[in-house]
Amino acid sequence: MIKIFIDGASSGNPGRSGIGYLIYKGENLIKKRSFYLGIATNNFAEYMALIFSLVEALNLKEENCCVYSDSKLLCEQINENYKVKNKNLYPLYILSKHLISFFRQFKINYISREENKEADKLAKEVIKNEGVGK
Repeated sequence: MIKIFIDGASSGNPGRSGIGYLIYKGENLIKKRSFYLGIATNNFAEYMALIFSLVEALNLKEENCCVYSDSKLLCEQINENYKVKNKNLYPLYILSKHLISFFRQFKINYISREENKEADKLAKEVIKNEGVGK
């Protein structure tokens, strides 16, 4: 099972936004990416981090994945413990659930910001550099 650490960030809410994610197979880092999103909310960026990372995992032909995020809202919504009330997030939620359906096994876990430093750093760096992704 691969492990994916994701984060979305927004400088202002809404504001300049970016995402970062890291994909590990065992202890080996196999992908590390970040993308500048333009002006968006933090929650929008969190969903985009999930979506981009899931597409990447599917492109790698992975069937099992565990995602780690420091967004409690995102984790609870994906785990269907919270409803998605924001009309702008709902299409992203539906797309996320569709992508998740392609995995044999999928889990998403809430972690502290302290445990998600690398993904957070990627998301914030791409905002600072406005579009120079890795």
